[in-house]
Amino acid sequence: MAGYEYVSPEQLAGFDKYKYSAVDTNPLSLYVMHPFWNTIVKVFPTWLAPNLITFSGFLLVVFNFLLMAYFDPDFYASAPGHKHVPDWVWIVVGILNFIAYTLDGVDGKQARRTNSSTPLGELFDHGLDSWSCVYFVVTVYSIFGRGPSGVSVFVLYLLLWVVLFSFILSHWEKYNTGILFLPWGYDISQVTISFVYIVTAIVGVEAWYEPFLFNFLYRDLFTAMIIGKAAEQPFSDLSLLIEETKLGLTRNGRKEYWPVIYRRKYCK
Repeated sequence: MAGYEYVSPEQLAGFDKYKYSAVDTNPLSLYVMHPFWNTIVKVFPTWLAPNLITFSGFLLVVFNFLLMAYFDPDFYASAPGHKHVPDWVWIVVGILNFIAYTLDGVDGKQARRTNSSTPLGELFDHGLDSWSCVYFVVTVYSIFGRGPSGVSVFVLYLLLWVVLFSFILSHWEKYNTGILFLPWGYDISQVTISFVYIVTAIVGVEAWYEPFLFNFLYRDLFTAMIIGKAAEQPFSDLSLLIEETKLGLTRNGRKEYWPVIYRRKYCK
């Protein structure tokens, strides 16, 4: 692996022409999280590298995963009749999850603040995000586990593939359009997950045993939220992608035409 080239010379040459472009229309992100992140980033010294912020947030996600793996190695800790995860663990995981989410939102602002934004930094950021997709889902899975009111491991496996496929598809869309359409589900899910961890510490995992609506269990809500978050991105802009790509091909080519679409549709 030492001699393997992860980035080809042609791809490296493309870095010089690359410019980050993203669209975020989520009210939670626009009116709550971004103002919060704009305040937090001012606390960081200007010498602090954005990539270090990115990596620190990723390490917190990994730490949460390892902490839950220690207390719940077989995903049975939340099942009835088993020794449950200590309440303080849920509090720690909830706080660290929110801190990791905050660092993920601040790193780009730090890069623009210090004029150190680079394509390689974005590649590093999104590369770590691709790994976090696994850690996020598996860690929150311990809330429900494999008991009679939990989720089977096979369903967890399918959910992981759904999330990873959504992540890949969103970046494939960006590769073809030049614009990253940020899904609403990410911010909502991160805030919700952090909140659910804290609530679990207060009410205990037993609270998730009972159905919350008719025969619809909380485990079903967990599954629906994961699928809904993942399914949002492929269908949110797919029709726009197909329509505008066809139009772009009849004019000056997609790469020249898409910025016009971006300005007209999202920058009024």
